[in-house]
Amino acid sequence: MKLAAPIALALSLAASGPRDAETRAWWATTATLSNDAMEGRDTGSPGYDRAARVVAARFAAAGLTPLGAAGGWFQTVPMAERAVTAADLRVGASPLAFLHDYTVNPVGLPARLDAPLAYRGYCGAAALGDVRGRLVICHATRKPGLPGDADRAAALRAGGAAGMIAIADPGFTVEPPRWPFAYARSVRLATQPAPAGGLPQLTLNADALGALIAGSGQDAARLIADGSAGRPLPAFDPPARLTARFAFAERSLASPNILALLPGTDPALADQAIVLTAHLDGYGRGEPVNGDGLYNGTLDDAAYVALLIRLAERRAGRGFRRPVIFAAVTGEEKGLLGSAWLVAHPPVPLGRIAADINLDQLRPIFPLTLLTVHALDDTTLGDDARAVAAAMGVQVQNDPEPERGLLRRSDHWNFLKAGVPAVNFVFGYRPGTQSERIYRQWYRTGYHKPQDDLAQRIDWKAAADFNRFFFALVARVADQDRRPAWKPGSTLAPK
Repeated sequence: MKLAAPIALALSLAASGPRDAETRAWWATTATLSNDAMEGRDTGSPGYDRAARVVAARFAAAGLTPLGAAGGWFQTVPMAERAVTAADLRVGASPLAFLHDYTVNPVGLPARLDAPLAYRGYCGAAALGDVRGRLVICHATRKPGLPGDADRAAALRAGGAAGMIAIADPGFTVEPPRWPFAYARSVRLATQPAPAGGLPQLTLNADALGALIAGSGQDAARLIADGSAGRPLPAFDPPARLTARFAFAERSLASPNILALLPGTDPALADQAIVLTAHLDGYGRGEPVNGDGLYNGTLDDAAYVALLIRLAERRAGRGFRRPVIFAAVTGEEKGLLGSAWLVAHPPVPLGRIAADINLDQLRPIFPLTLLTVHALDDTTLGDDARAVAAAMGVQVQNDPEPERGLLRRSDHWNFLKAGVPAVNFVFGYRPGTQSERIYRQWYRTGYHKPQDDLAQRIDWKAAADFNRFFFALVARVADQDRRPAWKPGSTLAPK
């Protein structure tokens, strides 16, 4: 066990960490949800189910009304999974380490690969030449004017390639690749059709390129540097052949969203529910990092399910004017599955949901002076966030790094796609500051890693500041006369 028993741990952390009672209570709940006994809360796991029961019990104790199926707290989300359980990949006679040197997408991946290699730079269609039957090495560089993921895959399919080996770009410094990967799994909603066999896709650690092109006379380090910079790259066929064998496991699973209602007090606003979302699921157990294979997911996202619980407890018996739906959702880490199911099967008609305020991607590890607000200028929720932040002396901004795609990487995205105004938040920083250095380091060593646990560094004032921001924002949105609305000219607004 990395950590002490939950109650003792919570008391210890509260004593040595936050000074104010509210933040201590929030962190104690975070400790309950992300200690080792919850086993990282992987979607469909016993640890997730234990955590879900804790959330439901806390919602019940706070006086919320269950809003799940059959009058209960849970909305079951049916899923199907395909996972790689064993892998043996060799270039010539040299093995590569699964999850360290490479990972794979289980969808469309055959049990065996045996093919010659080709290196084709950025894998634009015009640069491919003859790649029939070859596994093609491509730089997954994210730069304007160069092929994107879909472009590369389409070009290789059209060229008859046996598969794509995409080099994870270490030059994408705003969010560099993180090795090792925890595991190789693909999960979908069980109501979605199983994907048809597509182009086999592998992702390569840049440090392993040398093994693939050995004997070619090419310098792997130079190719990586040039590829990251977007400079011209050669095309050549390495002499080695790649062979691989994979074993898979397929299963059906179910995992619940936890849904609860704080009834509104104004009958005139009863059809304008505000949904508050945070994802309960984490990664669970995976490939060890420095000997630790338990991915606790403390900031991603146990801490912010805990914040939903704290809001419910603070408002016990005191509703807002609008109804507020509390939704701790599952399967976010597997593709926003729980929120997709929630939007497709809402506990009240979708037209009666006025907004979603989502909590994810929050890292209270440096002072809160700047807040990135997703969809800031798309709905009036952005105005509300700006006003609440200004009262606290906090500035807001649009996403300064849209190339990371964070707008589409958490549960608010499913509400936006359904035409429901929604927001999500990220702690912001000024370029070149200590805050940026702390943030970048966390993404290298904490994000989706076992190190996102209760022992990590927390800026307790920043945590308390954001929690106060959230409480005030919810009160403003749920109590004001104006219903949240789309702004004219929004590119995200329903057509």
